[in-house]
Amino acid sequence: MSPHKHAAIIGIGGVSRSGKSFLAHSLAGELRGKKTIVLSQDDFVFPETDIPLIRDHIDWESPASIDFDKFRNHIAQSGDAYDIIIAEGLFAFADPQTNQWYDRRIHITLDYEEFIKRKREDLRWGKEPEWYIRHIWDSYLKYGIPDFEETPYIRLDGNQEFDIPGIVKKLRLI
Repeated sequence: MSPHKHAAIIGIGGVSRSGKSFLAHSLAGELRGKKTIVLSQDDFVFPETDIPLIRDHIDWESPASIDFDKFRNHIAQSGDAYDIIIAEGLFAFADPQTNQWYDRRIHITLDYEEFIKRKREDLRWGKEPEWYIRHIWDSYLKYGIPDFEETPYIRLDGNQEFDIPGIVKKLRLI
């Protein structure tokens, strides 16, 4: 159950480069007349010194990199000021308590070939070694795929262009 009954909380998850942030901000823009905030898990990572290493890399691809308490606190605090809270991230569904708060859930799939292509083109942090790109995918398979049996999700294909008005309609928010 969400911490604030008057705020709808949407969880968006999927592998890196699948379009989570793009979708979250597109939905927020489409929900005119609703006070909406987007909370990205990327803004709630622990300091680098507190994140485990894998080989010579900081392991951003583990739920242990996310401060879920801080993430949940921001969701809870936002419930007083916003009508809709969109919480997105690779591990959006990895924390059972946070997952229970979502009123609606969206999982974005992406095929492996497209993931590899997009990740190789993503140079925000420099060129990543091939083993680490594979690690990102493996971590997604281990931690990022929700239990579809337990809770209903809207599934979107990140290989396709998102139909934002259609998604808003499916979410039944306006």
